[in-house]
Amino acid sequence: MEKPIIEVKGIGKKYNITHERGGYIALRDILGNIIRNPFSFAKNKIKNAIGLERKEEFWALRNVNFNVKKGEVVGVIGANGAGKSTLFKILSQITPPTEGEIVIRGRVGSLLEVGTGFHPELTGRENISLNGAILGMKHREIAKRFDEIVEFAGIEKFLDTPVKYYSSGMYVRLAFSVAAHMEPDILLIDEVLAVGDAEFQKKCLGKMDEITKKEGRTILFVSHNMGAISQLCQKTILLKDGRIFKIGETSEIVSIYINERIKSGQSAEFPADETKKVKIRSVTIFDKDDKASSLIKIFEPFKIKITYDVNEKVRGIHVSVVLIDKGENDVFVSGESDANPSALKEKEIGSHSAIFKFPAGSISLNRGVYFIKAIVGPPAIRSLDIVTDIPLTITEGEDEYSNLDGGKRKGIILLENTWDSKEK
Repeated sequence: MEKPIIEVKGIGKKYNITHERGGYIALRDILGNIIRNPFSFAKNKIKNAIGLERKEEFWALRNVNFNVKKGEVVGVIGANGAGKSTLFKILSQITPPTEGEIVIRGRVGSLLEVGTGFHPELTGRENISLNGAILGMKHREIAKRFDEIVEFAGIEKFLDTPVKYYSSGMYVRLAFSVAAHMEPDILLIDEVLAVGDAEFQKKCLGKMDEITKKEGRTILFVSHNMGAISQLCQKTILLKDGRIFKIGETSEIVSIYINERIKSGQSAEFPADETKKVKIRSVTIFDKDDKASSLIKIFEPFKIKITYDVNEKVRGIHVSVVLIDKGENDVFVSGESDANPSALKEKEIGSHSAIFKFPAGSISLNRGVYFIKAIVGPPAIRSLDIVTDIPLTITEGEDEYSNLDGGKRKGIILLENTWDSKEK
C-alpha cells in the first residue's frame, strides 16, 4: 500500500506573547539597546523584575493529525486565527512545530503570501530563476519552463523591470505562475487568490485542476472562497481555534463551516501586530439605532466600521469593504476613496477607523446571510491586511419603501462614506 505523501502527527505550535504594561523606558531606549543588544538579556530581566513585562503562552495549533494521499486536492478552511497559515508555514518548513512530527515525501512548492521568496530589487526574470533555485530546480529545468511561466503571468513587457514596481495584480500572477509551473510534488496555496481579479482566479483554478488530474500532483488549498473549495477539493479540513474541528467530504465540511460563521457575533476583533505597516483591529456592524448587531432588517440603514492600526507613516492607505453572499459571490464592493479622495493622504501612526454608511434603501440586498471582507493597506500588496468571515444577516422587514422611487429597489451603491481618524 502506497504511503501518504503527507503525514501530520500531533503537531502543535506555541508562541510566547510579551505584554508590556505602561512604563516609559527611555535613556534613549536603554542606550541604543546597549549598543545593539549585547545586554538585552539583562534588560529583559529588569523589566520582568519591576513588573513592566509579562509573557503569555499562545498555542496557534494543537494536536493536529491528518494524512494526504498523492494526487489529492485538500481544502483547509476556518475563521481568521484558526491556524491555517501557521499550519502551512510548518508544512513549508518556514517555522518548526513546537511538538509533533511531519513526514513529507516529495518536493514542496509554497505560495503563502504574495511575493514570498521574491526579491524586490530583482527583475521578474531574475526572480523566476531565484524561485526555481529555492525549489531545488536545476538551471536546465527552469529554462524549460520559463516561457510558459511568463506567458501565464502575462508580464512579458515588464519581465526586466524590478518587481518592486509591479502592481498587485502583476505580483499575484507572477507568484502563482512560478509556483504552479515549477513542478513541485506538493503545492501549498494560502489565500493569495483572494486579491486577484475574477478572470485570473478562474485561470488559476483551471491550472490547479489540470496539474492534479493530468500531472498527479498534490495540492493543499487555503481559501475563504467556498465556491473555489467546493469546485476543486475532494476533501476538506476545518480548523477551529488551532485544532481540527472536522475532516470530511467537502460539501459536508463547507456546510458546517458556513453554519458556524452565521452563529458568530456582530463584531470581530483581531490582535495587534506591530510587524505590519497596517493591521485591522476590528470590524463592527451597527444597526439603525447605532447598536452593534449582525442582524439588519431588510431596507433599514446600517453601518460598517473598520478600525485599524498604522504602525509607521504610510501614504495611500485604502480601506475597502466587500459583501459576499453564501455562494461566495461579491455582491457589493466599495473603497474609502470612492467618496473621499482626501482619505488617501498620509496617515499618522496610531489608531484609525473608516465608517461605511448604508442609508435606508441605498442597496438592494435580499434576505439571507452575507459575509464581510475588509481590506486595508497601501497599494503594495505585501502591505495589505485582509480579514473575512464577519457575518451579516438580512432579516424580515418592510418589503417596500414607498418614498424611494415609487417603492422600486435601487441598485447597489454606496451613498455615504465617512473617514474618522479618532478611535471611538
